[in-house]
Amino acid sequence: MDFVMKQALGGATKDMGKMLGGEEEKDPDAAKKEEERQEALRQQEDERKAKHARMEAEREKVRQTIRDKYGLKKKEEKEAEEKAAMEQACEGSLTRPKKAIPRGCGDDDEEDEESILDTVLKFLPGPLQDMFKK
Repeated sequence: MDFVMKQALGGATKDMGKMLGGEEEKDPDAAKKEEERQEALRQQEDERKAKHARMEAEREKVRQTIRDKYGLKKKEEKEAEEKAAMEQACEGSLTRPKKAIPRGCGDDDEEDEESILDTVLKFLPGPLQDMFKK
């Protein structure tokens, strides 16, 4: 019967025990091999990252030469300038806080200096105004 089984399996009698639920053979160097494999993977990943960093640095050099040649600015520089322009444009805005209003521009001090008599004179007809001013 062993012969028939061996022929049917193609000589894979070692694997037959594993399939039937037998114990797997332990490789004494399995842990060491796995550790070496993990180290090799880490090393490959580091090399890949270094390669991509070098490629990106080269690309950035090319981009910078193009910016210099045509007078272009980086995206970050453009955004910073636009933000500064927006802040500068908002200086004269109506929504600014009262503390930011310069002295003499719309202050109530001028109204206090004007007397009540002057205010009343503004509403009188012309000949009466002249009579009170004299």
